[in-house]
Amino acid sequence: MPRDHRPVKCVRVLLAEDQGMMRGALALLLGMEEDLEVVAQVGSGDAIVDAALLHRPDVALLDIELPGMSGLDAAAELRRQAPDCHVLILTTFGRPGYLRRAMEAGAAGFLVKDGPVEELAEAIRRVLTGERVIDPALAAAALSAGPSPLTARECDVLKASVDGATVADIAGRLHLSESTVRNYLSSAIGKTGTRNRMEATREARQQGWL
Repeated sequence: MPRDHRPVKCVRVLLAEDQGMMRGALALLLGMEEDLEVVAQVGSGDAIVDAALLHRPDVALLDIELPGMSGLDAAAELRRQAPDCHVLILTTFGRPGYLRRAMEAGAAGFLVKDGPVEELAEAIRRVLTGERVIDPALAAAALSAGPSPLTARECDVLKASVDGATVADIAGRLHLSESTVRNYLSSAIGKTGTRNRMEATREARQQGWL
């Protein structure tokens, strides 16, 4: 249906995706649905909240791994600043830990990117009715995996340890003592069943805990 002949009430969609080609393709495909309109496109997590406040979308379609703020952090911020906007996470990485974190952040749905656009369009419509739309295979995996064993502080220390940061660097960033940082790192390594902090960080990311 030509854009000028759309229904008076279209579902307004914000699209957050860092890959320009993917973002453009999704916007084009969703725009072909007669009742959907992509009103904003952003390529970084830091731009999501401002775009939502400016364009007032009904649904925010967010990738997880974005430059700046992650899609999960942005979902939590949207719940505070734009509570009428429904969040639907769309990601390449179907990790059980990500699903749990998305639900905790207030997301209304979680889908992986390998599905047909018709299913995505239908998911957008369904979350507007108050439904939660979750990829069935991922939901089953999340239930079997259980919650993250890491505390919030252990996650903070692992995140701060990337890029070759020393214990002193981490302590300075997080305003902790070096001995406290070592204790958190040791605990995280033990909980992830790994040999060092690099392996612990990698395992935590693979599980979607970070």
